[in-house]
Amino acid sequence: MKLMRVGSPGRERPCVMGPDGRVFDLSSLTADIDGAFLAGGGAERVRSALAEGRLPEAGPYERVGAPVARPGKVICIGLNYSDHAEETGAVPPPEPVVFLKASSTVVGPDDEVLVPRGSVKTDYEVELAVVVGRRARYLSSPEEAAGVIAGYAVANDVSEREFQLERGGQWDKGKSCETFNPLGPWLVTGEEVGDPQGLGLRLWVNGELRQNGSTKDQIFGVYHVIWYLSQFMVLEPGDVVNTGTPAGVALGRGPDAYLREGDVVELEIDGLGRQRQRMGQA
Repeated sequence: MKLMRVGSPGRERPCVMGPDGRVFDLSSLTADIDGAFLAGGGAERVRSALAEGRLPEAGPYERVGAPVARPGKVICIGLNYSDHAEETGAVPPPEPVVFLKASSTVVGPDDEVLVPRGSVKTDYEVELAVVVGRRARYLSSPEEAAGVIAGYAVANDVSEREFQLERGGQWDKGKSCETFNPLGPWLVTGEEVGDPQGLGLRLWVNGELRQNGSTKDQIFGVYHVIWYLSQFMVLEPGDVVNTGTPAGVALGRGPDAYLREGDVVELEIDGLGRQRQRMGQA
């Protein structure tokens, strides 16, 4: 099942895409797709209503927003693909590298992404995002993590490398600039995705394929990551976890590969949809 939100920023309507590609309005079932909806059995209610034909079609819409309303946390895992660690000159970590980015960075999958003022090293990162569906605290094993995941989405973990690495070594300020986390187009529920360790990820800049990887190459798999995070923080319904990026980022390619105003970034993950962003200037 593919949950989505459509409409202008701040006025998105909750929707679901049916098996035939038609989009149905969920306003009769919920005000939004958020943590309360996910934790309260919202997906099951949508599945039943869709099967019974009780949902009206959404009608025309001008924009697809992020598939989950503003999350409480966006948690990120760094250096989680061995080829990406190698291209950045880093040693593969013995434990997951964890950092946070501001939840205000989350925008729609095709929204404009802004190069920050003074930036010369704005970078791209295609990532599998996990959306938490149930409160997770001190999970006993990675296997238990599957039960707290609402679904998956495409994320672009946009980064400013100078701010991240050369301005005091604080990753968060290179990750939290406005518009730096396009998400969507859909939240695809876990039963439709199946094994999250078998998904291809790809990213193009101005039509040039820059990243082409697979989640099978993650150092720490999705379930391990969710279990690990629950040992250090409480994961709440609606939280988003970005699980790392494969090789091919601008940081590993050189100064000419960084993003500039007017560049077009396109990215996709198998079964989770496609994003397209034009770079603007803050």
